Amino acid sequence: MSATPATKLLDKLRIDYRLHEYAYDPTAQNIGMQAADALGVDPARLFKCLMFGTSAQTGAALIPTNKEMNLKLAAKALNEKKISLLDKSKAEKLSGYVIGGISPLGQRSRCQVLLDQTALLHETILFNGGKRGLQIEIAPQDFTRAANAKTLELT
Repeated sequence: MSATPATKLLDKLRIDYRLHEYAYDPTAQNIGMQAADALGVDPARLFKCLMFGTSAQTGAALIPTNKEMNLKLAAKALNEKKISLLDKSKAEKLSGYVIGGISPLGQRSRCQVLLDQTALLHETILFNGGKRGLQIEIAPQDFTRAANAKTLELT
């Protein structure tokens, strides 16, 4: 398994994590739910990374794959009135990853990372490891430290 910028960052910070590979299905209606099913993981523990922003700043939000993000709550976290999800090309350009493989860690451009507070209900959470078909499992507190993330209500 090849290293990604996300795993390199965790290694550099000496944070424990586990990698999980699965057969990525680009035709899946919901990529996160397909990953949870393929790995046999509760969708509430598998977090999707959504890139969002304004013309002034961008962010990455991790929310459970079976939930929808409340854009007003994320905007408030950035002290903005309104935000929107980034289109595919902008998300890929800023993060340095491809859609279906965007990790909140090791992104090309630094941005504010937000973690839905439900992550704290779990001993470990999973999120994209930086390439399609790769998930990182980590304690939410370790993720928060690695990403310098704010934990708040996002769903």
